[in-house]
Amino acid sequence: MKISVEKSSIFKSLSYVQSIVEKKNTIPVLSNVLIQAKDNNLILSATDMDISITAQLNCNVIEEGFVTVSAHTLYDIIRKLPDGNEVEFISNDGKIFSIRSGKSKFSLGCLPKEDFPIIEVDKLKSEISIQSQELLKLIEKTRFAISNEETRYFLNGIYFHMRESGGNQYISIVATDGHRLAKIDYESNNKPEDIPGVIIPKKTINELCKLLSDYNGTIKIDLDPNKIIFFIDKSVLISKLIDGNFPDYQRVIPKDNKNIMTINRNDFCMAVDRVSTITNEKSPVIKFRLLKDLMNMTSADSENGLATEDIITEYSGEEIEIGFNSKYILEMINHLTDEKIKLSFNDSSSPVIATEDSNQNLIYVLMPMRV
Repeated sequence: MKISVEKSSIFKSLSYVQSIVEKKNTIPVLSNVLIQAKDNNLILSATDMDISITAQLNCNVIEEGFVTVSAHTLYDIIRKLPDGNEVEFISNDGKIFSIRSGKSKFSLGCLPKEDFPIIEVDKLKSEISIQSQELLKLIEKTRFAISNEETRYFLNGIYFHMRESGGNQYISIVATDGHRLAKIDYESNNKPEDIPGVIIPKKTINELCKLLSDYNGTIKIDLDPNKIIFFIDKSVLISKLIDGNFPDYQRVIPKDNKNIMTINRNDFCMAVDRVSTITNEKSPVIKFRLLKDLMNMTSADSENGLATEDIITEYSGEEIEIGFNSKYILEMINHLTDEKIKLSFNDSSSPVIATEDSNQNLIYVLMPMRV
């Protein structure tokens, strides 16, 4: 193999590919990236056996070939080369991989390319097309609510499914950790019966967002109950899905929250942030007291003392005292964008709903804490 490529061109593709590679691997070749040079293209591939990624870029191929080298070492070398430099890759026997750029020369050991797992891009049962930035927006509005508890593995991802409502078809994306729930709908031309509901793992979601953020165009998604494939520009991301049953989230969304408060989002956010200064990890709760056109917030800690603040609202419902995790409240309202948002309450022991007028398809639900 002998190729020449511009640093910025390979660095971007390599950054996507190396990020799925685990730092420690019991199977040595999984620490490597597979580099294929053919037809004036360089194809980079990596996998952890659950997620695989392939990225393709144009380059000057002087001699075609295959090689596998340490993904993280190669990435660090390319990252530290001067911008604008031309980079040359040479491998004569598949055992030593040489990198030359300017006055810098590196040699890396290789593992047999035959040991690298074959990454199969299958034609799956169902196919969806969607704009990259639309999908990114849907994910960014919901992924903060993904659970990190490994014991509830079926919550360690985003639930992606199709549903029908009012004669319209929607892609629905839902995330929950049992304490809060985020759901957003996107009107789609795809038929619900053709698309299985699937749980996309958190790691896949994180890698997907990196790819989506750098591309503006239509992407294709192939999926079946076991696998999902994203075709994004010249990159292909393949992932296994979480094998489990996502809870019936519709049952969690209250239908009878009739006490509706309208509040300035920015003022609310800053007030919660100030009052939460007194809280700690063991006791992160803030007590909210809802009065006519007024919300009183209080936090207390046996060591640090007491904080309280009033904020003007638009509210004429029942007087309610309710407690919430301050971190969860802040994350929720920071993912809303309207100047004024709506908070809907039922009573002191029921979940609150947060919505905004500009995005009727977005809903956040937060469970209360005992105060």
